[in-house]
Amino acid sequence: MTVTVKDAAPIRVLVREPGAAERDPGRARTRRRLLEVALAVVVPVLLLLWWQLAAKQGWIDDRLYPAPSTIVADGWSDATDGKLWPDVWATLARVLPGYAIGALGGFVVGLLMGTNALIRAALEPTLDALYVVPKLALLPIFMTMFGLGESPHIALVAVTVFFFVWIATMAAVIAVPDGYREAGAVFGAGPWQMFRHVLLPASLPQVMVGLRISAGVAVLVIIASEGIASPDNKGLGYVIFNSRQLFDNRAMFVGIIVVAVVGVLFSELIRRVGRLCTPWAPRDRGPGQS
Repeated sequence: MTVTVKDAAPIRVLVREPGAAERDPGRARTRRRLLEVALAVVVPVLLLLWWQLAAKQGWIDDRLYPAPSTIVADGWSDATDGKLWPDVWATLARVLPGYAIGALGGFVVGLLMGTNALIRAALEPTLDALYVVPKLALLPIFMTMFGLGESPHIALVAVTVFFFVWIATMAAVIAVPDGYREAGAVFGAGPWQMFRHVLLPASLPQVMVGLRISAGVAVLVIIASEGIASPDNKGLGYVIFNSRQLFDNRAMFVGIIVVAVVGVLFSELIRRVGRLCTPWAPRDRGPGQS
């Protein structure tokens, strides 16, 4: 037998140089955040500039789509003259009580159904069936029940918010790991201590997500209900729909922008309250960040 010995191949060592983000993670995060903020500002500004240019150059009919500068000027005039605020307060006076009632009811029912299988078995089919009913279709029923005042609109918002918070709360309580409950039982926690120190801290972050989503939906519902039937001809929804019927598109766009601002501020308020109430929950690090 003949054995042939070949020369061994030279050993190649691959050296990977660290990137800029690995050499200075803090600076990389700052640059990434600045880029995201710049994109968040630049994109809507470019859209507004295009809208402004299109309206001024006649590419679009400015009677139907007034230029942003015209809308801002009209909105500022309405705000300084005091014409805008009664409608804003009227909408807030309807959406805030309805939101509070619906959120409290949804949280209590979701908590009961999440912790007790028998209550869940008894109520879930009925609530599932009612959940899919378009909520605006309930407005005539509420007007029959409560009259033509503010109550039907408050009830409509409350029912809408209830279902979002109920689902979020029940799902959050059910999703609490069994290990948490077992740990509480090992330490001899009673029903109240189990709720206070186990179920509530574990489920509250997801409940806050449901509250934040329902805040935006509550604003949408009250705008629609005011557009259908406003008891005193006040409210941002009434302004939007009435302006459309009168072909006053400037006032309509002013109302839409104010609604957007109110919705963003309401949602942001809920988010900040949620951060204060759940300091242990993971933080939203902003769009685009993983």
